[in-house]
Amino acid sequence: MTDSRPLVLIVDDNATNIDLLVNTLKGEFRLGIAKRGATALEYAAKYRPDLILLDIMMPEMDGYEVCSHLKALPESADIPVIFVTAMTETINKTKGFNLGAVDYITKPFHAAEVRARVQAHLAMARQKTALQSQNSLLEKMVAEKTAEIRLMLQGIISGMALMVEIRDPYTAGHQQRVAQLACAIAGQMGLSADRTEGLRIAALLHDVGKIRVPVSILNRTGQLLEAEMEVIKIHPRISHEILQSIPFPWPCARIVLEHHERLDGKGYPHGLKGDEILLESKILAVADVAEAKSSFRPYRPAKGISAAMEELRLHRGTLYDPAAADACIDLFENRGFAFELPQEESFRLPPPRSPEP
Repeated sequence: MTDSRPLVLIVDDNATNIDLLVNTLKGEFRLGIAKRGATALEYAAKYRPDLILLDIMMPEMDGYEVCSHLKALPESADIPVIFVTAMTETINKTKGFNLGAVDYITKPFHAAEVRARVQAHLAMARQKTALQSQNSLLEKMVAEKTAEIRLMLQGIISGMALMVEIRDPYTAGHQQRVAQLACAIAGQMGLSADRTEGLRIAALLHDVGKIRVPVSILNRTGQLLEAEMEVIKIHPRISHEILQSIPFPWPCARIVLEHHERLDGKGYPHGLKGDEILLESKILAVADVAEAKSSFRPYRPAKGISAAMEELRLHRGTLYDPAAADACIDLFENRGFAFELPQEESFRLPPPRSPEP
């Protein structure tokens, strides 16, 4: 049967001290013996003792050096080290603790004290291992639950985006393409992964407020009337109302609310200017305009990427954030950016059939 008792390594160059420690501990623990520092390091690497009793004053390599080597190696760094020494000066003890030792036993030692200290530190080591195992388990559980929540959130977001596309099939895929471009622009501008994730979610939902816009206006061919345009302009407010009650860790509702604001204050719904607008909203505005200008709409044919880039060049610094506009232009013209979701004819409704005679 395998001996499950804890393994204690005794490191001392004095045979008498070794015999005393062996006689003190042999009934309760498995024991290893090393008379030199180098031998102790080899033993620790091979057998991974549960605790080491280490003398300080040894030839060739003293206890401090042995302890330093032990703590520098991943395989032995967690092994508790107790110095057993005749040195009683505080400065010597402090040096040992700074190197990572957990305790001192002063020679001449008492058998009961040695057993008690060894038992105490082994118990603490077991508790530490158990706590680390529990923490690892909890971290795994949290990671799994977080992944489940993220999956649910992604499903809800996709469902909300699809809800808009069902009502407005002419622009199907628009929100996904805008999200793709907005994230690429954010990457060019050096936004953190966390802020970019918030921007991605906001972009996927930026038109959700169109649920309140009549289908007759969304699908209307020809130029929109002024009154119809005013109805269209309510969608950022409605999007904000829908999203503000969702506890996103990012300001998604505000990003969506501001994505039609413009630097010169002539946007909507609040006429914000310059730094009053969130950076993420400015990026979303550029991505939204670039996708919309290049794509088909019921009231006009697709203008293409070149026309969209010209729009950004013409109004960078007045309507659109210059850094975001420049990043967008660079993506298309120098870095080979292309929408992953194509603007296919299948996204559009077929033209109405002529009445039969």
